[in-house]
Amino acid sequence: MHMETVVHARAGLLGNPSDGYYGKTLSCLVGNYKARVILTESDSLRLQPHPRFDPMEFTSIAELALVYGDQGYYGGMRLLQAACKRFYETCCTRQISLRGPNFTLSYETDIPRQVGLAGSSALVIATLRSLMKWYHVQPSFLQAEFPTLALETEQVELGITAGMQDRVIQTYGGVMYMDFNRQLMEERGYGSYERIDATLLPPLFLAYVEDPSDSGVIHSDVRRRWHEGDQEIHQAMHTFAGFADEGKCALAARDYSRISELLGAAFSLRRKIFGEAVLGAANLRMVEIAREHDVYATTCGSGGAIIGVIRDERQNTLLADSLKAEGFRFVPIIIGPEYEWKDEG
Repeated sequence: MHMETVVHARAGLLGNPSDGYYGKTLSCLVGNYKARVILTESDSLRLQPHPRFDPMEFTSIAELALVYGDQGYYGGMRLLQAACKRFYETCCTRQISLRGPNFTLSYETDIPRQVGLAGSSALVIATLRSLMKWYHVQPSFLQAEFPTLALETEQVELGITAGMQDRVIQTYGGVMYMDFNRQLMEERGYGSYERIDATLLPPLFLAYVEDPSDSGVIHSDVRRRWHEGDQEIHQAMHTFAGFADEGKCALAARDYSRISELLGAAFSLRRKIFGEAVLGAANLRMVEIAREHDVYATTCGSGGAIIGVIRDERQNTLLADSLKAEGFRFVPIIIGPEYEWKDEG
């Protein structure tokens, strides 16, 4: 038996980072990039390291230092390991019997690393979905609760600070509006998730830095201030959530000028709350280049990537050339597919 599960990258459009603070977000799947998890029947259960992202053999110590210096110490294996463990323990807790042959689990990904496109959660979700299909237990899990399982995998097993947005959009696919109402989240463990017609979206672009800094720092001080009851932070998260609501209405009306304005407002607020040092020079410069071409943009996650609305072909070309001239990647976004939720085994 052989099985492959694909999960694409994602881009936050409006509302983030309020997803980590009981807010609301609009997000889309980025079909340009994806992670793939492969399960192949085998005598024993094996997790196969990726030769590029989980290297364990080198020609010299100099190559080892070069590889780890470029890619860091954390590849994809820890994500797969954590997902397998969390899946098994969750099934045990729910008294779900797992019957099926052993497998060799491997993965591939072309999602750019550490730029806020949710490459880690893509691997976690692809692994969890693969396991559910392999053991024919997907009907035992509600689609709405599945993002919470994925988030717990990273938070509980690996100690990764993250929000719900990535896991929701990568569970549902397409374009989603998400309301992480505190009462709902505390009572049932998941919010209210609504699918948005992808044809309502304007043409979007993604730009990102080739050599990103660590994307795990951006929430640190803000989260502390939020827990301490800082009114500026609480109001900011309320405003971010409001951008998602306004964006949803603007999409329904196909008011793309308003979408652009909201992106600009979102970035201005993010800059004020997080500060330029946290956002980083690369993000600031990409947004500045966009403004030089009369285009509003904002960060689409907590890394080194921005998102904006493409206005016309000439402007698009000039903006792309300007970004590329300073070493940034420019990509027109292909909206990813909507993921079905059924027993596909």
